[in-house]
Amino acid sequence: MKFKLFFPVFFFFFCFATMPFNATLAQSLTDKIDAIVAEQYKPDEPGVVVRVQQNGKVLFEKAYGMADMELGVKMQPDYILRLGSITKQFTAVAVLMLVQEGKLSLSDDLTKYLPDYPTGGRKITVAQLLNHTSGIKSYTNMVDFFKIMRTDMTLTELIDHFKKEPFDFEPGERWSYNNSAYILAGAVIEKASGMSYADFIEKRIFQPLGMADSYYDVADRIIPRRIHGYDGGETEGSFVNAGYLSMTLPYAAGSLMSTVADMGKWDEALYTEKLVKKDLLQQAWVGHKLNNGAMTHYGYGWGFDEVGGHKFIYHSGGINGFVTNGIRVPDAHLYVVALSNNGTKGPGEMTYQIAQTVLGIPTDKPKPITMTAKQLADYVGVYELDSPDQWRHITLEGNQLYSQRAGSERFKVFAYGNDRFFFEDHPTRLHFERDKAGKITALVPESSMPFGTDDRYLRTDKDKPTEKPTVGVPQPLLDSYVGTYNLFPNFDLSISTREGRLFAQATGQPEFELFAESERRFFLKVVDAKLDFMPAVDGVVKELVLHQGGQDMKGMRK
Repeated sequence: MKFKLFFPVFFFFFCFATMPFNATLAQSLTDKIDAIVAEQYKPDEPGVVVRVQQNGKVLFEKAYGMADMELGVKMQPDYILRLGSITKQFTAVAVLMLVQEGKLSLSDDLTKYLPDYPTGGRKITVAQLLNHTSGIKSYTNMVDFFKIMRTDMTLTELIDHFKKEPFDFEPGERWSYNNSAYILAGAVIEKASGMSYADFIEKRIFQPLGMADSYYDVADRIIPRRIHGYDGGETEGSFVNAGYLSMTLPYAAGSLMSTVADMGKWDEALYTEKLVKKDLLQQAWVGHKLNNGAMTHYGYGWGFDEVGGHKFIYHSGGINGFVTNGIRVPDAHLYVVALSNNGTKGPGEMTYQIAQTVLGIPTDKPKPITMTAKQLADYVGVYELDSPDQWRHITLEGNQLYSQRAGSERFKVFAYGNDRFFFEDHPTRLHFERDKAGKITALVPESSMPFGTDDRYLRTDKDKPTEKPTVGVPQPLLDSYVGTYNLFPNFDLSISTREGRLFAQATGQPEFELFAESERRFFLKVVDAKLDFMPAVDGVVKELVLHQGGQDMKGMRK
């Protein structure tokens, strides 16, 4: 569950194969995994705990970095960390348990359990809550979320906070990651079971599975070995205590905490029928058809993808000061989980590198192959997604092919196989499709961790799309914007200028250039976001507004 603003964070997907085991290989494997983690998590920084298990046996478990920066306490493998949105898979399984007991149905209307919820006559099923297709406004995308994040709320108060918001789309029309939907799923669990969500998870899941170090997070509860989370400070490489978040808000979307050992017990239970019959549980790991026939890459509480003939089932989590990732590969009976209290580093790429190493798959980038300019010219053109403002433009200069997405810069792409290309510094691959006559008809980006639906850009006969125009801004006006603006606790935007250009750097993240639409409005090309600088007060620009992900976040000059 993301309760923070992030500029792009990328995760890698890899394919897997089996590998024989012996003592020599085991030591070599341990050394390789250790090197992968140690490269990312330094001893004097907030750390991570990593566990790798296969066929129920632990191949690797180790802690890195610091658990408490103020007390100088090093991370230990049995420390308890927040899971963030990995919570959603527990919520989904709880729903399936109640389905199995005949206490609810995935096709039930939400209003069967919450009769006063204002659906506007729409039918919203329990399944649509779990697979993110309900269209309900996600409360973490609301403008005022960062204002309420410290406020304790009852479940009724939390639902009241978002239930009158307009729908983002009609149920089943689109896929959009939705924390409100999981709040409602938790409420459905309470109505159908007669238990609180926390009691259901702890008594019906944690206790039967022996997950003695897993909890519903409550601030005033004494939980031995629970640790703090950290986010990036104002200067590169520095850290601050993560901003306070009332754990009444994440609820069934992100309120759980655990250890890597308990998460190992959880994954093993998913190979059994201790909680849910296999046929029913399988529904959590298959896609769902939207109204237009497109299939999603998200089931109930898990995302998944097919890579190299293997199915990867995964979910990440992010919640103030904690970032997590867990992946399972059923046909290899492999589980890799990483729980971190370092909010500046996502462990997604790292966990896939570990899995790839365990199963003997090379981690090298694809090797480019040589193509003539004539062959490359076949790919040149404009490809559109659902509307004229969602496009990719493929161009050729000399023997170099480029790809440019709407609102972004152009990047070099290199052929590595039949109609397949890769970016130099980005995990996304491009796959061009042909019809029976051999004519290129579409472009499909193959992204890592592809929640949602396949993006299939159809080839058009259109000329190059018109790029968003930019304007020149006088240097004195650019200079007036320079400074550090606080958006919410422990999260700032630092604005700087060089050679007539303006740049923004978010806490703990890289610097990106801003491009002017007008003298006061700027946009980024690396992510769909805009910045408005407010007029000066007493000769000083004191405020900006960041527009991203449906939110308008005010930043005040420090």
